[in-house]
Amino acid sequence: MYHKTMFTFSLMIGTLISISSYSWMGMWMGLEINLLSIIPLMSDTKNMMASEAALKYFITQALASTLLLFSIIMLSLNIPYTLNMSEYFSLILNTALLTKMGAAPFHFWFPEVMEGLSWNISLIMLTWQKIAPMALLTYFNQNTTYLILAIIFSMMISGMMGLNQTSLRKILAYSSINHIGWMMSTLLVSETIWYYYFIIYTIITINIVLIFKTLNIFHLKQLFISMNYNYLVKFFFVLNFLSLGGLPPFLGFLPKWLTIQTLVQNQMMTISVLMIIMTLMTLYFYLRITFTTLTLKTNEISYYNHPPMSNFLMLTFNFIALISLIFSTILFNFF
Repeated sequence: MYHKTMFTFSLMIGTLISISSYSWMGMWMGLEINLLSIIPLMSDTKNMMASEAALKYFITQALASTLLLFSIIMLSLNIPYTLNMSEYFSLILNTALLTKMGAAPFHFWFPEVMEGLSWNISLIMLTWQKIAPMALLTYFNQNTTYLILAIIFSMMISGMMGLNQTSLRKILAYSSINHIGWMMSTLLVSETIWYYYFIIYTIITINIVLIFKTLNIFHLKQLFISMNYNYLVKFFFVLNFLSLGGLPPFLGFLPKWLTIQTLVQNQMMTISVLMIIMTLMTLYFYLRITFTTLTLKTNEISYYNHPPMSNFLMLTFNFIALISLIFSTILFNFF
């Protein structure tokens, strides 16, 4: 227990060093502290899948860190290049950061790593581990075309790959890649909206992961069986999943609304239209899961041990998240 607390604290310190550092070397060091702290947390289970996931994560992140360090060193040398090489090294730096956060087309490791993790570590991977690379991307956001390509790839790949998944962790991983695309588009226009988006995405993800962790489920079939026993949890799960998709009555709609509005104000119509169209693919598989959960009642014998759902934390979190859009719009009218 003590070492878990120590590594969690070290994980947070690594991210904070990275985002508050004055030099690129300090930022790289923060990312390394963060990486070396999460590996023991990942592999600290009796599950063999967790050790495999930790190894995959370590290899990918080490590769990205090497690329990052290489580009930092080459950019800091200030050699008078003939072919304007600094552009190429800035592309390598951006690639390293996109690999670290799991954005497409450098996303291949992310669903595979997620598949072997417990829900606690999955939550850290989906939320906290995105902060440092995204913050560093805001500091070095020179090549807009490259970032727009990454946004389009993230939207497209997450929509197509999420359609045929039965694992809840992989579905959340592809969902995260889709939201990374949205968050990167906010970095093109406004950092403030990125803060809003990230906080709201974190709240919704915490809700969903809390439900899955409490029910101890990892696959869609388990989800359909377990939801038969508690209709309040089923109701909250469905609403949270729709919120994650960004449907209007829920809180998840607010950051997407702000993003689209700001992109349109900055004359970026094409990218906003493409993003809306391609997000419909992810919304389709969210709706498919929610409708199936609502309508399907399996009659087979289940050895599922359903815990009592008087989970105050889960119910409170869900209630706050689901009614927050009303308060958000009221606050906007006040200020």
